[in-house]
Amino acid sequence: MFRIVTIEREFGSGGGTIAAQLADQLGWKLWDQALTEEIARIANVDCATVQRCEERVDSRLRRLAKVFWRGSHERSIPIADSQLFDTDCMVNMMQEIMTGIAEEGQAVVVGRGAPFFLRERADTFHIFMYAPREEKVRRLLEAGREQAEAEELVETVDRERIAYVKHYFGADWPTRSLYQLMVNTAMGDENVISTIRNTMQLLEKKSDSTPVKLRGVL
Repeated sequence: MFRIVTIEREFGSGGGTIAAQLADQLGWKLWDQALTEEIARIANVDCATVQRCEERVDSRLRRLAKVFWRGSHERSIPIADSQLFDTDCMVNMMQEIMTGIAEEGQAVVVGRGAPFFLRERADTFHIFMYAPREEKVRRLLEAGREQAEAEELVETVDRERIAYVKHYFGADWPTRSLYQLMVNTAMGDENVISTIRNTMQLLEKKSDSTPVKLRGVL
């Protein structure tokens, strides 16, 4: 029986919106903005600080500055939590946070490397959402982005996610073997959600005692 759904997604493919709709239909908790807020609470920083670190690798300059600070004789000088918090800190916190979410169950988790943190759990259904470039731009325009901004984001954000996964998990993005379902969101949100729920039900029927892996590309 699946108790957790993770959703990884190309930027602009509508993964966050679809995740919210899926969570609502299932009656499960959505861990998207709520996950940002939980990390911020535990780290004692604001949400904006966490958002700057999510699914991206710290810049080389920031890494050098952090190394310098850790070795500095001035390290005893008080420094704000937000200045110490970075992507390394966040990833170090994530395993425990993800484990807690999974133990509680009935959760839809968006991004943040969730498929990697929860890859050993048989009760977790992993999805990867993608879309053609024009579909992603269209969705971003509908969300209020300007044309140039939408195109630039589509070109750059996923490169940051690729680097994040390679750096912290030593894997390619997407790692296709992680997912039970890979789905093209150009078919429309309702159809995507129906496909997800139908595939989950199919796998649950087939896996009374033996986990079954099914990867569908639609």
